[in-house]
Amino acid sequence: MDRVNDLAFKSVAVIFTKSTCFMCHSIKALFYDFGASPAVYEVDHDIDLECALWSLGSNIAFPAVFVGGKYLGSAKEVISLQIDDTLKRKLIEAKPIWCVLVCDSYPCT
Repeated sequence: MDRVNDLAFKSVAVIFTKSTCFMCHSIKALFYDFGASPAVYEVDHDIDLECALWSLGSNIAFPAVFVGGKYLGSAKEVISLQIDDTLKRKLIEAKPIWCVLVCDSYPCT
């Protein structure tokens, strides 16, 4: 668990993935479309890291997404945040992306 927390705080946006997970690819693409460069850790060959993620709680699924050191959730939660337009806000507040001019009714700081 300490390893997951260390990695989650090492970068502003962190995605734990599995190479065979199509939703992992979709979530990474969503972050890249926003201009974010998340740290991506594939857990396929790292059983210790996968076990550490599972120790965070029974609802951990892949991709496991952290922004600003906080667990946002898996693909379902991230897509929900995207639909209600709060994902971009969370990324701006955590600073893995920044604004130039106007950010769709969200004040840039």
